[in-house]
Amino acid sequence: MAELDTSGGGKKKGGKVRSKKQSTRVDLTAMVDLAFLLITFFMLTTTLAKPQAMDLAMPDKDEKNQQELTIADNRTMNILLGEGNRLEWYMGQASNPLAPPTVDGFGKNGIRKALIEKSKEVLGITGDPKKGLIVLIKPSDKSNYKNLVDILDEMKISNIQTYAIVDIIPGEIDLMTRDGIYKKK
Repeated sequence: MAELDTSGGGKKKGGKVRSKKQSTRVDLTAMVDLAFLLITFFMLTTTLAKPQAMDLAMPDKDEKNQQELTIADNRTMNILLGEGNRLEWYMGQASNPLAPPTVDGFGKNGIRKALIEKSKEVLGITGDPKKGLIVLIKPSDKSNYKNLVDILDEMKISNIQTYAIVDIIPGEIDLMTRDGIYKKK
């Protein structure tokens, strides 16, 4: 609400006649109330960013319920995460790989291309989509969290249904050291 002050401020004897100055005072109470109502309204009606999460299936902790599965070497791809945003992959077992281990990078011309090719190759051998490629992701202590997230994204992009994050073995560390993607202290 606006208020008009018409007081003259007193008369002085013997001087010029001056016009009265009118001062205005604006009451901002209603505007502040409206501002708080608008802030409250927008806070309650906006949707906050929902965190994106990935579903993980973890095995039972009971040792008596665990069972060991034997899987053909031609269905198993091992991905070793090294340092410098590089990785190494091979098919089969570390002691006797089906093909020589390959040092690769991330992206469509790197591991993604190998995942898609090997997935098609395994599907051609088995003929059953349920018996597709199994990928074992093995991060080393030299790899970083971004590399793990990147390889999980590659699994999703390449449509790999079965993959697991497992511990790396000393023979694989020696393999990565030999190929220059892991430096021992």
